[in-house]
Parts: sequence; structure tokens; C-alpha cells
Amino acid sequence: MDDRYEQLARVLTRHSLSLGKDDHLLIDAAGVPDEIVIAIIREARSRGSIAHATFRHTPVTRELLRKGTEEQFKQENAWELYRMKRVDAYLALRGSDNVFEMADVPTERMQAYSRILRPTLDYRVRKTRWCVLRWPNPAMAQQAGMSTEAFADFYFRVCTFDYARMKSGMRALQRLMERTDRVEIQGPGTDLSFSIAGIPAVACGGTHNIPDGEVFTAPVKDSVEGTLYYNAPTVYQGFTFKDVRLTFRKGQIVEATANDSKRLQRILDADPGGRYIGEFAIGFHPLIREPMGDILFDEKIDGSFHFTPGQAYEDADNGNRSQVHWDMVSIQRRGYGGGTIAFDGKVIRRDGVFLPKALQGLNRESLLARREKSATSSAGRPKQG
Repeated sequence: MDDRYEQLARVLTRHSLSLGKDDHLLIDAAGVPDEIVIAIIREARSRGSIAHATFRHTPVTRELLRKGTEEQFKQENAWELYRMKRVDAYLALRGSDNVFEMADVPTERMQAYSRILRPTLDYRVRKTRWCVLRWPNPAMAQQAGMSTEAFADFYFRVCTFDYARMKSGMRALQRLMERTDRVEIQGPGTDLSFSIAGIPAVACGGTHNIPDGEVFTAPVKDSVEGTLYYNAPTVYQGFTFKDVRLTFRKGQIVEATANDSKRLQRILDADPGGRYIGEFAIGFHPLIREPMGDILFDEKIDGSFHFTPGQAYEDADNGNRSQVHWDMVSIQRRGYGGGTIAFDGKVIRRDGVFLPKALQGLNRESLLARREKSATSSAGRPKQG
């Protein structure tokens, strides 16, 4: 057993899911080694929890979806919802040798599947303690432009990061966002304004996604005005979109272009809510610096924000409803052209660096300095017993 598996299993069961005695945990695994599932089962058992495991295979899922019927999807939702209602915690482990496995599944089938399975997703989000993470493999390494070994090392460093270091800065950013009315975002190709007044903000430090490192809210639904250019590629429904540019009027996306504008338009037209924004989030994981086409990593990029067409989260609800929830990312560090985020006329982040003193603990240099200080302190601590 790779000791990194055991370390990750501890983070997931203790920090992310807070498992306790007699909790039922559902492990939903696809394309991951048996050893990580075994490590999680053992760690859950050590905490008095009861683990259950199910395995999916992406090529099989593709075939089920490719010519699937609504009746088939309804039956699957009934099974999945029945099971979800009988667990306290849910952990999804996702790995695939081909991130584009679903590329030839017809858009209308993907949309029908998402719509019909929505009750299971909503129950999981609202009623269980849950966490979702990807698993390192050669396909992800290739997306990241790294060797398989180097990417695996990067993955475990990122996923086992001590998220407690972010806590004070995240809480400060959360409080600031909840006091803010107007947000203005400026950068190359971007001139955007909207209100977040009255919408809760949520700090995310490793309890729902691994990796993590963001604070999210939502814009007042009809308040978004201007143009936004996303400089990070985004993979959605098995296709890589690049150079996405959206123009908003009274909250609605009225213009949308990309490397495949027709495909982009079809997704946004899935339902009326697909053309409104359901989430605004600021990302700050210090070890994630470049986009790799995997949203669980990309939306946490240091110095980034994401602005999400589609469904709003219940915890930060602006009333938008859609089968779409498409996190698209823009990076504002200097190497990506820079940019600013202003709250009520005051710039709070410039070129990816937080300016207010209360938020400076979220800057990369501060988070990494704390890690080095912690490591040095631990190394010098005498052994006990």
C-alpha cells in the first residue's frame, strides 16, 4: 500500500467527510486503483463507520448514454436516489484514461441524462456529507503537460494540502463578500459588473472537493452586465472549448463565441437558466498554477475566478435553475494578462494578489511560507514516548 494513499484516505475521511461511528459511507469509484478504495474502507472502519463501494467503468457508461432512453435514465435515477437516501456520506473517485470518452455522446442524450438524474444530485448535495475528486492517470498527466510520475507527485501534494492554513483568510473573504453589493472585474477582454447583495458566500476548504481553495457566491440573477473573456480552456460534455467570450445584458447571455460557437450555443440553450449565471467564485490554491482541462483543479487555480452559467447552489442561491452548471475559469495573474476584482469600488485583488490585510493570508507566498514554517517546526519537535 502506497503510504500516499493512506494519507489521502485520512484527509478524506477525517477532514472532508468527518466520518464518525455508525456513519454509512458510499464510495463511488470509476477508473481508480482498488488500493485507494481499500485504504478508504480501512480508514472509515477505523472511525467506526460502515463503508459501501460501487464501481463504474467509463466506456460502459458511454455506451449506456450513447443511445440511452428516458425510461432507462428514469430507472437509473430511481435506483441511485434510493441508495443515496440510505447513506450519510458520499465520496466520488473519478479516473479515466480518456477524458474525452463522452465526446461522441449526443448532446441531447447528455442533457436528458443530467435533467433526469438531477433529483439524485440535489439530494446528495443537500442531505449528505459529500466529496468529489479525480484520480491521477496518464491522461491527466498529458493534459497537464507533465510526466506521469511528476503529475502523481503534484496530485498528492495538492490533494493532501493542509487546508486549515486557508481558514482565517477564507472566513475574512467570505465576510467581505457578504457585505458587498457591486463587483467589478476588469482584464484583457473583460469588463464586467454585477451585484452580489443579499446572496450568502461559502468558504470551501476541502470539505466537498479535493483539491479545494475557493469562496463562492452568486450574482443577483438579472444584475450582470458587460463582457467576460475566459482565458483558460474548459472541457464540457467531452469537448474542449477555448477562447470563450460571453456578453451579458440584464443578467442574460446575449452573445457567446468560442472555437465552436454552435456547440457552445446548444449547451447554453438547454433551458432558460443556461443563459444566466449561477455561481461566482474566487480561487486561491497556492500549488495549482496552470489550467489542465480538469475543472476540479482549474477552478482552484491561484489568482483565478470562475463565473458559471447555469444552476445556482442552494447554499448561495440566486434562484437560477438549469440542468447546466458549467464552471469556466479566467486567470488574472500577470502571466495571463493581469486584471482586477473590485468590491464596491475598492480593488481587493490585483493581478491575482489579494490587497486587503485580512485577505493577504490567501496569497501564495503566505500559504507556502506557513507550510515551510510548519514543516520546520515539526522537524524540530522532540519525539514523544
